[in-house]
Amino acid sequence: MAIYNASISKAWSAGGALITARLNLAGAGTQDAALSIGGGTAPTNVVACTEEYDGSSWSTGGDLITARAWMAGIGAQNSALAVGGVTPSVSANTEHYNGSAWSSGGSLITGRYTPAGGGTQNAAFAAGGVNPSFAIIACTENYDGSTWTTSGALSQARYALAGAGTQNSGIVFGGNNPSYSTVTCTEEYNGTSWSAGGTLISAKYNLAGAGTQDLTLAFGGAPSPLNCTEEYNGSTWSVGSALITGRYRLGGAGTQNAGLAFGGFTPSTVSCTEEYGNITNVSEFSNAYIGVNTPSSTFSSGGPLITARRYVGGAGTQNAGLSFGGESPSPVVGSSKSCTEEYNGSSWSAGGDLITARYLLAGSGTQNAGLAFGGNGYVTCTEEYNGSSWSAGGDLINARDSLAGAGTQDAGLAFGGRCNGVPIYANHTEEYNGSSWSAGGALINARLSLSGTGTQNATLATGGGGPSGFNVTEEYNGSSWSAGGALINGRTAGAAFGTQNSGVLTGGNTPTFLTCTEEYNGSSWSTGGSLITARNGLGGAGVQSSGLVFGGASGPSTYLTCTEEYNAGIEVSPIPKAYVGVSGSLVYQIWP
Repeated sequence: MAIYNASISKAWSAGGALITARLNLAGAGTQDAALSIGGGTAPTNVVACTEEYDGSSWSTGGDLITARAWMAGIGAQNSALAVGGVTPSVSANTEHYNGSAWSSGGSLITGRYTPAGGGTQNAAFAAGGVNPSFAIIACTENYDGSTWTTSGALSQARYALAGAGTQNSGIVFGGNNPSYSTVTCTEEYNGTSWSAGGTLISAKYNLAGAGTQDLTLAFGGAPSPLNCTEEYNGSTWSVGSALITGRYRLGGAGTQNAGLAFGGFTPSTVSCTEEYGNITNVSEFSNAYIGVNTPSSTFSSGGPLITARRYVGGAGTQNAGLSFGGESPSPVVGSSKSCTEEYNGSSWSAGGDLITARYLLAGSGTQNAGLAFGGNGYVTCTEEYNGSSWSAGGDLINARDSLAGAGTQDAGLAFGGRCNGVPIYANHTEEYNGSSWSAGGALINARLSLSGTGTQNATLATGGGGPSGFNVTEEYNGSSWSAGGALINGRTAGAAFGTQNSGVLTGGNTPTFLTCTEEYNGSSWSTGGSLITARNGLGGAGVQSSGLVFGGASGPSTYLTCTEEYNAGIEVSPIPKAYVGVSGSLVYQIWP
């Protein structure tokens, strides 16, 4: 097969239709593990139904306790919140979803409908909306898993707005103000107060949103059934690809690079689902081509770190990465570093230093809401990053180094590692809620120097050294670990990025320093593109189709600054007279 360069763009493609067509519904989760919650089958009724999406089709989930519409959906498929809404009375209800059934949570201080929300089941925010007196409000509330508390008000009161991000790094955009004018304003949340962000290109309300504060997706909306999509980079919005079906009052979930739109009004109630992501477009040659992108995913050089180091922590995305801590040869080999650096897609710049210098630590989160925990010296300390400085968080229960991490700042996961005692190999799992750690289900195989990625409720743990060998993979569902597919090449001290069903592991050692990369599809590993520079102790960030690795060592005392970016490619073979695009590793569309 010949390999050709191909242009990669983003587009919406058709997914599996909802079982029940609805409008005014809420959404939560990711593109391949989403929830659609409540809503109505017509503008004037409400329903209790919940549906779960697996990346291709919807199935029936547990009904809401209270049927309602116009609520905020927050969290993951197995740990979601339904907040506020109308029953048709204005509601203050919060309900918790555990993957099969809803239970009652703490009531909002101010009942509201059409609010925006973000975060996790144990660390959420709700902002704006319409209160029981039908006033358009600016008030914000924070949730800790049981109780709502008052926080800083929006600068602009509004309703029918959209939101995304986490409790400490949230974002809201669009909506209608108290004069019923549709607005373009964006506001960013740091957990206590709001500040102005870049304005939307077009004013809209009853839109949907997804992603993080610095990688946000806005799609659909009114005043007419809009098909427009916009992408936010932390400062400005840019035009994305249009929805296939323009609509408003729709549900949304996922990320900027893997979004999901479902239901809504056109002005008839619809069941259609669309998935947003990379489409690889093959140019017309003498023949046309069918693509399979897995074999030709490749690494390319990015901007070097300012400070060479290994056993570094990492978080974020390819265009908004975070590196922190690590081991350096300066002033002597084995020196712990406190430095933090931020990546913008081409170069690294200095961020705020860790409070406690360390290496062999773990990390998770985003560039503006990062989490660092554990490390050499068998420390328990946890630190939270807000985009400029670190602050102390709750201590780990079990002191350890050489551990792995996943999740977000408000819903983190720590697992495995090395203990200061016997047994040396740790099987401990701990869950972070934004302030404290609690015990989770133990790993099946205790090990150190393993790699991890995903979310708190859908985690991938792979590789590492321990009694069970180096090629073990395990998957976490929010309460327990189960066995996954074995690595092709077992290893320790590699870097992982992506999700539980679309993960990447690269580098590490056996003890030979490795360049080999493997990609995970939720059940088995396959070969990916090799690193340019063999190394272990490197950091990683991003998703399977758009990853980032940095630092590490290529020898006992050869510490690296090099950064590499991982991108999906396309391998093509001739099939006469066709164009082909691919999304992930599947054929997306063939045009005659």
